[in-house]
Amino acid sequence: MSEDWGFAPPPFNAEDALQRLRRDARELGLTERGGVFERKGLAIAKVVLSDGALTAAMVKRPQRSGPEWLSKTLKSGAEVRDFSAELKKKLSAWSDHDE
Repeated sequence: MSEDWGFAPPPFNAEDALQRLRRDARELGLTERGGVFERKGLAIAKVVLSDGALTAAMVKRPQRSGPEWLSKTLKSGAEVRDFSAELKKKLSAWSDHDE
């Protein structure tokens, strides 16, 4: 027997989610330049609005020459929160000598 609670989660609004990710990135000390979030001039993450979803990517490791991007599509508020939490975790793990 399934229970019906009578409500559904709100629909995903990609534009609002993009604004939230931008705020989160600024709070983590990243600066946005051309859609790419950087720390000390090194690309860390990028987020692009596309077809009602967000295409987000994070570098494997910060580096000056051609970073290797790990990309994913964010289609829900939970996925946006997970991406933001993962970004925060990676930033705290990378020390200054990694840059």
